[in-house]
Amino acid sequence: MKAMVKKYGKVAERIGARMTRAQALKLKALAEEAYQPEQYAANLPSEEAERRIDALRAEIALADSF
Repeated sequence: MKAMVKKYGKVAERIGARMTRAQALKLKALAEEAYQPEQYAANLPSEEAERRIDALRAEIALADSF
């Protein structure tokens, strides 16, 4: 296990890390723009925040294409 930690660095820490301030601001803005305020939560992990940001961006782009 130690060899994996050494090889991959701090992956485990990044997986469980909370979202950054920049992610929180972007997620909140996109959630409001998409009229889905429930997509924003203050205590999300970084990866989940990024997933929601990507999904909201795609949804907004789709809506803008009509």
